[in-house]
Amino acid sequence: MNHSDKDNITVGKYLISPLPKQLENGWWATSVSIRSGAGSGTHDRVLRLTRLFRDKLAAAEYAIAEGMQWIGHRHSHHPIPV
Repeated sequence: MNHSDKDNITVGKYLISPLPKQLENGWWATSVSIRSGAGSGTHDRVLRLTRLFRDKLAAAEYAIAEGMQWIGHRHSHHPIPV
């Protein structure tokens, strides 16, 4: 998986990280990591999302939107550099 810290978005106490992965058939699947806390108090939830995408950017943007929804934050468009 090609993941970069520049893809992460910090919202309050949460760090949201999209985790797009290209499948053998050329489509993109995605998951999202939602992390909070620090040190031994760190909590990290990883949600595997079921939609498939034609490109990496769409997969990453969807993951960010789902992560934002999970923490109860309204998603305003955050462009993901690729």
